[in-house]
Amino acid sequence: MTSFDPNAAAPKDSGVFGLSNTPDNAHVILVPVPFEATCSYGGGTSNGPKAILAASRQVDLYDQETGKPYARGLAMLPIPQQVLTWNETAKKAAAPVVAAGGVAGGDAALQAAAAEVNTVCARMNTWVQQTVAQQLSAGKVVGTVGGDHSISFGAIAAHHARYPEMGILHVDAHADLRDAYEGFTWSHASIMHNVMTRLDVKRLVQVGIRDYCEQEAEMVAASKGRIKLFHDADVAWNLAEGTAWTTLCQRMVEVLPREVYISFDIDGLEPGCCPHTGTPVPGGLSFHQAITLFKTVVRTGRRIVGFDLTEVAPGPDDEWDANVGARLLYKLIGWTLKSQH
Repeated sequence: MTSFDPNAAAPKDSGVFGLSNTPDNAHVILVPVPFEATCSYGGGTSNGPKAILAASRQVDLYDQETGKPYARGLAMLPIPQQVLTWNETAKKAAAPVVAAGGVAGGDAALQAAAAEVNTVCARMNTWVQQTVAQQLSAGKVVGTVGGDHSISFGAIAAHHARYPEMGILHVDAHADLRDAYEGFTWSHASIMHNVMTRLDVKRLVQVGIRDYCEQEAEMVAASKGRIKLFHDADVAWNLAEGTAWTTLCQRMVEVLPREVYISFDIDGLEPGCCPHTGTPVPGGLSFHQAITLFKTVVRTGRRIVGFDLTEVAPGPDDEWDANVGARLLYKLIGWTLKSQH
């Protein structure tokens, strides 16, 4: 890093954020997972890692709040061709199921297609979990970049195995607590259902949620506090009545354990920040509100042990979604490192 000039333009062939780090000499490793097999509305998130990588080269690396995260060394692993191949296979199998609105009755063809998707998704989960676990074992801080939100399961599982007392801060427009949505066990809409039923996570705090079904509301109620959902409408009302956002952040964070994993679906932000994401919903957090939430985690003495960023879908004619995603990613890295001092 001695010859690196953080004030200069990034070389076109540089790595993430314009850096020349390798996975061996970087402290923070980003695992790209270009996978979106179960997308049920808009698509394009499998292009997220590549688009974020390109946009990251335009990010100024000095951060007023967290200093110089780049100085610790940041590297993104190569875009995995194997995962791209799995994605194409699973998307093709999923297409008739999605078109039919899910597995219906005893339709053998749809059942077989869903089963194929589930098999490929399970394979992807195993790859993500093993890849993240390998980097954690090497002493790295690991962030995972999607792809749709289903890719987070393997990353969360790997972190939970290493940090069994951790809680999850989940920012999203959707609760993602549906059981096997449309017949897909590993649906992007089922990620937190799978996390909470398959892993012994101590606490799940959900922020930005504004689109969820009755089944999901029932799961939250039945969790007896293990899942704490801060509905976006309630948050908006509190803000309108004069409650400070910092106070609300404190309430959101105070129920989390000391070790925190952040799972961030970009559609948790207001749609102006991510107009091309697959399932945008009116409402949501501003960019600065999201950053204040990260800051609150750290300022309350908690440690961010890992994170993922998902559902960034680049637009056909602009880089806005990737631009926002790259800056959000740098903030996630910065506050994670700051929490570990």
